[in-house]
Amino acid sequence: MFSGLLQPMHLLLILGVVLIVFGPGKLANVGHDLGKSIREFKAAMEARDVTPEVAAEKPATVQATPSAEIAAEKAGPAA
Repeated sequence: MFSGLLQPMHLLLILGVVLIVFGPGKLANVGHDLGKSIREFKAAMEARDVTPEVAAEKPATVQATPSAEIAAEKAGPAA
């Protein structure tokens, strides 16, 4: 049913239509942005592959939430 769907002539026709619709400037920007997002995705995937030992060595930081700060202000100075 789909045999020969993407023949070289079909691909050239699709490329020509895309070039006419978007124009050469916009097409270059789309290519640049696509490459940038692929690089960022790969970097994020490599950062995800951190071993548990390395993650355990980093100290955990706790940030105070605004609601905790407001509650501390309402309670007054610590005795």
